[in-house]
Amino acid sequence: MEKTKLKSFTNRLFDDMAGAMTAGLAYLGTKTGLFRTMAGNGAMSREALADASGLQLRYVTEWLSGMAAAGYVDYNPEDETFSLPEEHAFLLASDGSDHYAGGLFHMVPSLLAVAPKVADAFQNGGGVHFHDYGEEGLQALDLINRGNYEHRFADHWLAALPEVSARLTTGGTALDVGCGVGRASIALAKAFPNSLFVGVDQDEASIKAAIENAATEEASEQTRFLAENIEAMPTDQVFDLITACDCIHDLSAPLETLGAIRERLSDDGVFFVIEPKAADRLEDNFHSIGTMFYGFSVFHCMTQSLAAGGPGLGTCMGPAKTESLMRDAGFRQFEVLDIRSRVNSFYAVRK
Repeated sequence: MEKTKLKSFTNRLFDDMAGAMTAGLAYLGTKTGLFRTMAGNGAMSREALADASGLQLRYVTEWLSGMAAAGYVDYNPEDETFSLPEEHAFLLASDGSDHYAGGLFHMVPSLLAVAPKVADAFQNGGGVHFHDYGEEGLQALDLINRGNYEHRFADHWLAALPEVSARLTTGGTALDVGCGVGRASIALAKAFPNSLFVGVDQDEASIKAAIENAATEEASEQTRFLAENIEAMPTDQVFDLITACDCIHDLSAPLETLGAIRERLSDDGVFFVIEPKAADRLEDNFHSIGTMFYGFSVFHCMTQSLAAGGPGLGTCMGPAKTESLMRDAGFRQFEVLDIRSRVNSFYAVRK
């Protein structure tokens, strides 16, 4: 046994455990609003932060110590004050923006809460169903995606498909498959007031939230949300745009669902697909984002598909596998769109 390698890996184990605890502490910082309270307020004592946040001093004290140890907040030992750097606040205290990272931390308790069920699935098969993640799971997904959908979908992402934007501007129809709580449809409805947007999702809790969100955003007249499988939708209505945002790899019957999407896409329509950004070769995913995605897959994406009797495609399909899946479903044109993102890949698929 090589002692140097053993020591290095021992340090790595502690680093990884520290990362897990940091993610948990960061979740508390976003959930309780501590990061928002610190943002822009400069150096604060423990007592000042507890007073400003209305939270318990003892908990705030220990949280600050942990966040300082992790480098998330700065600590000045001379006057025992803590501050949140502007650059950190940009990611941690920017709720609703397209650069807010807090949603990632909200995934942590939701995913790890089902770890015992996932461990059981390793032994006995099956998996964890979407509804098992509960309200916390829905909120986490919403926090991760909402800012991007509201600030980037219409103005930036669809700019890569000017013919689609033009059609929606004059009056078209769009369908979002696996719509979740409806943020993509609502964002597009507000950007393209002359068009109609339909969202479908099998999860009834998600659809209920989508209807409520549309009402809050005053987009109810342009949107319709259905708690059903796309295969159950009538085939006589076709859509100019069909979107599938971060959900193809979750499907329990991918070829059947993609075939149903193709049936409901107009002859000159576009199927706009967003998938996690992963390389085709395993060794090219050996980095922090790849590690995160494989964790998401085991604890969320793959296990849901397997729970429903699906193939468990996994979060890191990559472009080649995605294209092969589309062509197997009957699509003839597959285009990788040149949209810059560290975490997402974008595809335009046509009949």
